[in-house]
Amino acid sequence: MTWKQVFVSSIGRKLVMAFTGIFLVLFLIIHVGLNACIWANDGGEMFNAGAHFMGGNWVPRILEIGLFAGFILHIVQGYMLTAYNQQKRKQGYAVDYGNRGSRWYSRSMALLGTIILLFLVVHIGDFWLPNRSHQGFLLGEEINLFEKMKEVFSQLWVVILYVVGCISLGYHLAHGFQSAFRTLGVYNKRYNIMLTSLGYGFSIIVSLMFAMMPVSFYLGWIR
Repeated sequence: MTWKQVFVSSIGRKLVMAFTGIFLVLFLIIHVGLNACIWANDGGEMFNAGAHFMGGNWVPRILEIGLFAGFILHIVQGYMLTAYNQQKRKQGYAVDYGNRGSRWYSRSMALLGTIILLFLVVHIGDFWLPNRSHQGFLLGEEINLFEKMKEVFSQLWVVILYVVGCISLGYHLAHGFQSAFRTLGVYNKRYNIMLTSLGYGFSIIVSLMFAMMPVSFYLGWIR
């Protein structure tokens, strides 16, 4: 397979989606682990220390470039693959099997991905841009991210928006996790049940932890 086929063929696009999806899963593990430090209830000391390391160290900064590239590739290839599939199947199936054929969220990955994209734009505007614009070689004065989270999540509409984004993320992961491994050929009776269970468990735990963060701030469970 040539490099051109990787980005324009159906199989190539699925492979790109699989590899970037697994890369983003690894990012989510690190991100949710770092953010979970807010529940230490130490006034944000542990969380701010972790955030300072991630933002002030050049290694995470360089990896951040790869992260954004992964996001962009995953999003673009996802939309292109959806458009390709719709073009190839201009006429729907004669019989609509509904959830008997596939889960609704597996048929709605583009919609869920769009909601996550909008949520990601808001999230970057709320935290990443304000933090990076006050770090290191720019202004040299780092903001208190813990206090920033308290400020942002004091608004009910923002909390609701984040919870909706996390729910969309959960359903997106429920299909995407196991789909990525199937694309890479990790699919047989021995591993199928394990991957399916692991995928559902991961999607529930990660999305629930992310959703509980704004809820915990809003309800005053974190101080």
